[in-house]
Amino acid sequence: MSESLEIPTSWLQLPLGEVIDYGKTDKTEDNQIPANAWVLELEDIEKDTSKLLQRLSFAHRQSKSTKNRFTLGDVLYGKLRPYLNKVLVADRDGYCSTEIVPLKPNQAINGRFLFYWLKHPAFLDYVKFVSHGITMPRLGTEAALQAPLILAPLNEQKRIADKLDVLVARVDACRSRLDRIPLILKRFRQAVLTAATSGQLTEDWRNPDSTNKMARWVSLEDVASTLSYGSSAKSSPAGSVPVLRMGNIQQGKLDWNDLVFTSDINEIEKYQLLTGDVLFNRTNSPELVGKTAVYKGERPAIYAGYLIRVRCSADLLPDYLNYCLNSPAGRDYCWHVKSDAISQSNINARKLAAFEFELPPIEEQAEIVRRTENLFAYADRVETHYKAAHTQVDRLIPTLLAKAFRGKLVPQDPNDEPASALLERIRAERATQPAKANRAITPRKPAMTKMTKESVKEAIWQLPKDKFSFNELRENLTGDYDLLKDILFALLSEAEPILKQVFDQEEQAMHFVRAGK
Repeated sequence: MSESLEIPTSWLQLPLGEVIDYGKTDKTEDNQIPANAWVLELEDIEKDTSKLLQRLSFAHRQSKSTKNRFTLGDVLYGKLRPYLNKVLVADRDGYCSTEIVPLKPNQAINGRFLFYWLKHPAFLDYVKFVSHGITMPRLGTEAALQAPLILAPLNEQKRIADKLDVLVARVDACRSRLDRIPLILKRFRQAVLTAATSGQLTEDWRNPDSTNKMARWVSLEDVASTLSYGSSAKSSPAGSVPVLRMGNIQQGKLDWNDLVFTSDINEIEKYQLLTGDVLFNRTNSPELVGKTAVYKGERPAIYAGYLIRVRCSADLLPDYLNYCLNSPAGRDYCWHVKSDAISQSNINARKLAAFEFELPPIEEQAEIVRRTENLFAYADRVETHYKAAHTQVDRLIPTLLAKAFRGKLVPQDPNDEPASALLERIRAERATQPAKANRAITPRKPAMTKMTKESVKEAIWQLPKDKFSFNELRENLTGDYDLLKDILFALLSEAEPILKQVFDQEEQAMHFVRAGK
């Protein structure tokens, strides 16, 4: 995963650990954190845009765990999936979860340049390849130190970061505007349905001299020939005829993906759909119960038990009924008559039959259907263009980053100090650190052999209490922080685990509970 990239001659490609002290963190216990200090968690960062979604103090967090301390300008990197690769530049001092690694800029690398590199496809591909863990994969310290890094001259790093700041802000603004379109289209379609089922859509079409121009209010039972429940028989992944289920009704239409089937002749004869049958979803979540679509005879099919089939009389066009049930008024009716259970709602055939709506003459219904279809087709075209535009916008930032880290985004200055000189300074500085560090270090616990499942199990058995925190266990072990977490996750996943994870309500923190020997 360390494939060389095409870069200018004054640049370097090297392991991240050559420049950044990944994993060297300033850990702080909760009793040392001021109440008004900023405490950052991974969920506070929006992954794609790196926007800060919320800023909470330690007093609001009320967390009981070790934190990493960071300072203004640090690049904060999320190393744990599903938050893996979230990244943020700190705009002030604070504290963060230990699953966030503060990376400190130095005399060799600009913080914003590093921030953008951590979003580069080459870095993301590497992390995807090396991230490890049983239940929650992460980027381990050793793998992070070997991650690829592009190092440009320091002045050029700043020019690149400045340019990317401007371009990425424009891309984000474009994306923000595009993201409004789905809601606009949803409101447009709902407005069309409201106009279609209230008479407004065809107001200019009606002949004022016609004697049959007035709509009348009806109940569905007045203009439906039958309402019947679908099949309760078990379906199969394969068979001769599809069985349409509630998931096959999407946005007022039938979706012929994710099908199940039957070959039972009796079921097919009893529940066979005819062109123009309206399918009503009688059981679903409170938000989705009552969604409706018209069977157009696309292919032979039957319908499942969570659906009600409505066959219309000669006075009612199926598409017009579909518009009425999917309109805001129809959805409001379903919301008020549904019967609620745990996470599910139900509308039976009796309640459906009582649905009242305005029924215009059959000729006007046909004109309403024609105009509505035209307006919906227009909305569909806009939605297609929106999706294409959104795809293009999503490609812009990776394209900009690829160009930036090839040296193609901003002009290069031959007078810039080359990256090799930056690297030499970092190496020289590090060469002076071990002697100082050795004088300051006082071992807290004796060294032990490489951490294994068995050594962790033994440490768990030696703890004085059955209930313990991660930090309490770590006090009895030496070794890699990430490796200990991976071993614990592996122990939790065993067929007969020796411990389980619980949430301590009093301390508002996760703990482990030891099982019996």
